Parts: sequence; C-alpha cells; structure tokens
Amino acid sequence: MTDTILDPAIRPIPVRELMPWTIFGGVLLLLLIYFVGAEEGATSIFSGMYIHEFVHDGRHLLGFPCH
Repeated sequence: MTDTILDPAIRPIPVRELMPWTIFGGVLLLLLIYFVGAEEGATSIFSGMYIHEFVHDGRHLLGFPCH
C-alpha cells in the first residue's frame, strides 16, 4: 500500500464561497430558459418578435413549440 500525501496548498472550496456563484448561475439559466421558452405572446416583456426570432432555432433545438 502507498500512503497518499495531500498538498496543503490545495483545499476544498467552502460552500459559503461557492453559493453566490451558484445562485448567479441559476438566475442566468432561468433567464435563458424564459427567453428561449416563453418570450412571445401574452408573456412577452419586449414588444415585437425580436427576441423570438433571435432564439428561434434554439427553441426548436430544445423542444419548445412556437408555431
């Protein structure tokens, strides 16, 4: 058997430091899902079809119906 020696410079990232980045990433993903999946019609934030046309192919790729 061999003994494993851990490098003291390598330490695990504490949850307290990781949590803000996790929340930030989650909010970005929710915004992305909203704009790809629901930004048209009655739930539209922006007038016109600009956002819909910009993410149109992504909608089909992810399986969201749009027509």
